[in-house]
Amino acid sequence: MPGINLRSLRVVSPALVGLAVLALVSTLAWVVFGPLVALGFATVALLAMYLLQIVYLGALGNWLTRPTLEHVPNGIGAWAEVFSRLHRWQRASERGQRRLIDNEERFRRTISALPDGIILIDAALQIEWCNPVAERHLAITLRGDQGLRLTNLVRDPAFIAFMTSGRFGAPLVFRPLASPAIVLSVAVVEFEPARSIVVTRDVTQAERVDAMRRDFVANVSHELRTPLTVIKGFLESFGDIGDLDATRSHHVRLMEEQAERMHRLIEDLLMLSRLESENPSQEDDIDVAQFVNEIADEARTLSNERHRLVVLAEPGVLRGSRDELRSAFANLVSNAIRYTPAGGTITIRWVRGASEVGFEVEDTGIGIAAEHMPRLTERFYRVEKSRSRETGGTGLGLAIVKHVLLRHGGRLEVRSQEGQGSTFTAWLPRSRVVEPAVEAAPELVRT
Repeated sequence: MPGINLRSLRVVSPALVGLAVLALVSTLAWVVFGPLVALGFATVALLAMYLLQIVYLGALGNWLTRPTLEHVPNGIGAWAEVFSRLHRWQRASERGQRRLIDNEERFRRTISALPDGIILIDAALQIEWCNPVAERHLAITLRGDQGLRLTNLVRDPAFIAFMTSGRFGAPLVFRPLASPAIVLSVAVVEFEPARSIVVTRDVTQAERVDAMRRDFVANVSHELRTPLTVIKGFLESFGDIGDLDATRSHHVRLMEEQAERMHRLIEDLLMLSRLESENPSQEDDIDVAQFVNEIADEARTLSNERHRLVVLAEPGVLRGSRDELRSAFANLVSNAIRYTPAGGTITIRWVRGASEVGFEVEDTGIGIAAEHMPRLTERFYRVEKSRSRETGGTGLGLAIVKHVLLRHGGRLEVRSQEGQGSTFTAWLPRSRVVEPAVEAAPELVRT
C-alpha cells in the first residue's frame, strides 16, 4: 500500500469528514428513533454517496476521452480537489505544449533561414522534413514529397551511390540532373541510430574559382615548358665546351640543376592539373608483382646503391590506371629514398587487408613530427624545406598521390615516428583486385 502523505490526505479528507458526519447522524438516529430508522438512514445516505461517485467517475471518464481546459468538470468534496488538480495539470500541460510548439516553430524558421539545405531523413532514407533551400537544390517539396524515399526523387547515380554506401567521411560534390547549372556539396550527419541530416551546399562559385586556378596553373606550366626546353638545350651545349674556367663551369652546373628542378616542378604541376580536371584515365589489368618490381628497379637507380631495398610482392592482378598508379607509387618510393640516410633500409610491400589492398613503403629515415602529419598532402608543403630543395623535391609528390588514390577510390595512410622512420600505405578498394576466373569442370556425357 502506498503511504499517505499530506497531498493525498488533502484529497481524501472531505470523504473522511463525510463518513464521520454520516456515522454521527446515524448514531443519533439510533438513540432517538431506534435501530431500524438509523439503519435505513445510513443505507440511503451511503447509496446516495455511491451514486454521486458514479456520476463524477462518468464525468471524469468523458473528460479523459477529450481532455481540454475549458471542459474540466466541477465537483464537491473530494472531487472538487481532484478536478481542481486536473485543471491545474491541464493548464500547465497546454502551456508547455504551446511553448514546445513555439520552440519548434522558431527552430524551423532558423533552419529555413540557413544558406545550406537541410533534410531530415530516417533509416529508410525517407524524408521527414526539409527547408526551402534543400527544396531548391534537389528539386523536391516538403508538401508533396514528405514520407518518400530521397533516392527515389533524386535520381543522380552519384547521389544514389553516395546515400546508399553508408560511408559519409567525405562530402559528395556533383551537378544535379535537375539543376545542372549549379554544383552541390552533399554531407550526411548521423545524429541518431534511425535518423540522419543531409546538408546540401551550393559550391558553384568555389568550383568556378578552383577551375580558374587549375586552368591558370595548367596554362602557365604549359607555356613555361617551351622556353625552359630551349634554356636546357643551350645549357647542355655549354656543358660540352671544355675551355670554360672553373667559375663558369660551376655557374653552368648550377643553372642546369635549377633548370632540371624547374622542369620537374612543371611536370608535377601539369600532372596535378590533369588529375583534377580530366576524366579518369583508361584502366588496365596490372600484374602486381611485375609492377612493383618495375618501381623497385627505378628506386634502385635513384638510390645508386646508397640504401638496402627489400621487395615483397605477391602475384595478383589489379584494375586501375597504370600511368597514374605508377606516378603515385613512384612518388612514395622516391620520398623514402630522399629522406632516408645512406645505409638505411627501404621495404616495398604489396599488402592485403580485410577490405583493401595496398602498396606500402617503409623506411628507416628521419621520420615526421606529429604536427606535420595533417598537412603532408598539401601542395608545396615541406617538412624540411632546405632538405627537400637539396634532394630535388617539388613539394607536390604527396598531393599527386592523394589525387591518384581519390580517383581510384583509395586513401593514403601515414605512420611515422620522428627519428625512427615512416610507413606510407596507398590503400585501394578490394574490388579493384581481379580474381582469377574459375574454370568450369567438364561435364560428364553419359552414353
